[in-house]
Amino acid sequence: MIDKTLIIRKITLISEDFEALKLLAQLDYEDYVAEPTDEVLTERYLERMIGRMIDINYHLITEEGHKPPPDYFQSFLKLADIGILPRDFAEQIAPCAGLRNRIVHEYDEIDCKKVYEGLQVAMRDIPRYLKLVSDFIEKV
Repeated sequence: MIDKTLIIRKITLISEDFEALKLLAQLDYEDYVAEPTDEVLTERYLERMIGRMIDINYHLITEEGHKPPPDYFQSFLKLADIGILPRDFAEQIAPCAGLRNRIVHEYDEIDCKKVYEGLQVAMRDIPRYLKLVSDFIEKV
């Protein structure tokens, strides 16, 4: 059974982090890189938001009776398979899982430009993701 309280709590936390990131997202790239703590803050907020989105994905997928996907990227695509996200949007947002992994695991030197670009994409995609998930849980 889908735990609406859990989903709403995670949506609220994501929304709070999203609001905190808005000011950083408004900076042009030169101003963004001029302050070293801006990238660190951005990385942490993105990591938390994307991690919570992935938590939501896995909860919705498993509670809808499906096997958990093999990776975080696939969790977004699976939401399209079960009708929560439109396919084109799922394909658009799924790469955020890779950004999260690069930040968390520090696979290589984290590219400041990629984090900044990820921030801009997050500002576009996260509100839509939250709306689609909210709309879905209202129906169940």
